Amino acid sequence: MMPLLFESRRMSTMPKKIDEQLKARAVRLVTDHLGEYPSLTAASGAVAKQLGVGQESVRRWVIQAQVDGGQRQGATSEELAEVRSLKAKVRRLEEDNAILKAATVFFVGELCATRRRVDRGRVRDRSCRVVVAA
Repeated sequence: MMPLLFESRRMSTMPKKIDEQLKARAVRLVTDHLGEYPSLTAASGAVAKQLGVGQESVRRWVIQAQVDGGQRQGATSEELAEVRSLKAKVRRLEEDNAILKAATVFFVGELCATRRRVDRGRVRDRSCRVVVAA
């Protein structure tokens, strides 16, 4: 019987942080020995096995290093970091907007309720305008 997703060991552990020196070493090893292998994937696999990290991780580190070095097209690490920070800022601002909208609705409701107590003879709509005079 196959374990459930939440019972699997893989899902219960946090991804490990890889030391920047190890990343740099892996990238250097792959770029130094790239000519000895038929593809980037093969070279990444050999280095990954040697260092004890994932093959796809090493391949992605090499590609990102090539992008940062101008050898390959794509978004640089600095641009990706800026996009990440801007997305976080947008998320915070959207949350702030939602809170302010909810507060506005709440206080408009309170204002209408207060006016309703004072002017009991009139019916008001949601925006507190007089709709029907009694």
